[in-house]
Amino acid sequence: MKEKVKEKNDILFGFHSVYEALKADKRKFYSILISKNRSAGRMEKIETIARQRNIKIEMVDPDLLDKMTDFSNHQGLAANTSFFPIKKAAEVVRLVQEKKEPCFILILESIEDPHNLGALIRTALCAGVDYILIPKDRSAVPSSTVSRSSAGAMEHADIFYITNTASILRALKENGVWVSGLDAGADTSLFEADLTGNIALVIGGEHKGIRPLVKKECDFLLSIPNKGNINSLNASVAGGIAMYEAFRQRR
Repeated sequence: MKEKVKEKNDILFGFHSVYEALKADKRKFYSILISKNRSAGRMEKIETIARQRNIKIEMVDPDLLDKMTDFSNHQGLAANTSFFPIKKAAEVVRLVQEKKEPCFILILESIEDPHNLGALIRTALCAGVDYILIPKDRSAVPSSTVSRSSAGAMEHADIFYITNTASILRALKENGVWVSGLDAGADTSLFEADLTGNIALVIGGEHKGIRPLVKKECDFLLSIPNKGNINSLNASVAGGIAMYEAFRQRR
């Protein structure tokens, strides 16, 4: 059963991931598996939505959920679903052209840690980011782990795959988007930058930051001031600070 599911379906697990995916209604649900040892209360929310949509509910032994989720903390709940829908980044250019209000785009450059990716996606939704772009290769993908790390927020996000980051940045700039990249060595402070209007914010990967070819396409490179012996922040923390500075200015 496990091999068949992995070939064709995704497996979401944990209350928030499954519940938010049901609310977002972006995935197809094939079945929901609930532990026979479940506690009453919030599982009823899952069961209510599932019955309204005629989604099959199975009551199973906890051991089966352990095996399905590779012994992760599934909280007594898992779901067989379609994979999270991801669009092509070229579509963002069209959306920018059609959007009447200034857009806020987040570009994540090779974030490899799924927990960082989940945290960045959750912050992006809270900070008013319209579109999230991630590389198709050399990056964590929007998996069940990322969904869980985002406490289910990923299920509501509009995420797009990039095949060539430098190329998509050029296309965005041609359509009136200003591109800023976070770089610990930049001379310009994040807090001195203008982050209103049509903007794209590039967050570099955990180990090497923004790649040189991508950095070359940025209109501005911005650093986050700090005081102390540590000269750089975790990627998700730095991204969160930058997104909320943009949010503050754009309000």
